[in-house]
Amino acid sequence: MTPEEISEHIDNLKTRSKEIEKRLSDPSIFSRQKEYRDITRELQKLNRLFKDYDQWATYVKELEENKEMIELEEDEEMKKMILVDIKKLENTIPEYEKKVRISLLPPDPNEGKSIIVEIRPAAGGDEAALFAGDLYRAYSKFAEIKNWKVETLDFTPSSLGGIKEVIFSINSNDAYSFMKYESGVHRVQRVPTTESGGRIHTSTITVAVMPEAEDVDIDIKTEDLRFDVYRASGPGGQCVNTTDSAVRVTHIPTGISVASQQEKSQHRNKATALRILRAKLLEIKQAEEAAKQADSKRRQIGTGDRSERIRTYNFPQNRVTDHRFNVSVYSLPTIMNGEMDQLFEAIMEEDSKREIENLTEE
Repeated sequence: MTPEEISEHIDNLKTRSKEIEKRLSDPSIFSRQKEYRDITRELQKLNRLFKDYDQWATYVKELEENKEMIELEEDEEMKKMILVDIKKLENTIPEYEKKVRISLLPPDPNEGKSIIVEIRPAAGGDEAALFAGDLYRAYSKFAEIKNWKVETLDFTPSSLGGIKEVIFSINSNDAYSFMKYESGVHRVQRVPTTESGGRIHTSTITVAVMPEAEDVDIDIKTEDLRFDVYRASGPGGQCVNTTDSAVRVTHIPTGISVASQQEKSQHRNKATALRILRAKLLEIKQAEEAAKQADSKRRQIGTGDRSERIRTYNFPQNRVTDHRFNVSVYSLPTIMNGEMDQLFEAIMEEDSKREIENLTEE
């Protein structure tokens, strides 16, 4: 997309912005919460885009003026000052152009939502369970660095300090922008602590990242739910394992079943199970909607299927490779310590390039 095409597109979006403002001025919009939420988010994104575009256009104009001035300027000191400004602008303009191009991409309906993440071992026995625990701790540290609020919804430990399953939520407006890249199969290649011969083993775990459903996203009928209560298992407080506090909720039409036993309170476990169930149902709904889209409009970060191998963590080579984007980062211990920005920035940049190419083609 050329600068001229971007300018034309911005003009069209300004017309769209005026339409949204007109709709928001109608008091009846507050009775349609989903519509109100969606167009409010769209308007906020458009306003950020216009601000970045105006700044970019200002810098481009200043650069052109400076280049004209230096051709006419005879004073050497003044020429040096103008050259400094030109260099500064030439370094700044590409960054703003990049921000504008990314902002022109179609909005993701899940942006700004809290998320629910599930991690489970797949192939590899105890070693897979250990790596599941390692990745959970890496995500937790990354969330801490980002000042995201993390809540553990369900946690089942395994032997040797690994995990059989962990489900947790992250409450932050920008968590989905990063974590949406994590759904799929993660493969680890390393020498397990249980391996006495020093042989490298390959194990896999699955990660599912689901936007947390809001009331307007999913409508669940009470008659479609079946609740079962039972005694919690595993480590816990005095009341956890001696009362029927654990809750399993089954969505009868789909057969999806979710259990929660993290809390001592049956009421809180029921609420947690329903949160997870709603996220799973939203994931199914969105997957069905995406499947209806033409192949040319499908995102290229992968299918989002949990069976798709997306990443390899090779400890002997100190390498993390994301197979969807052909991105490799050689600082594995740093990433496992939660410092994941380097990896995510490389992925996001490549994803943005592909999205911009798709937008241009369309």
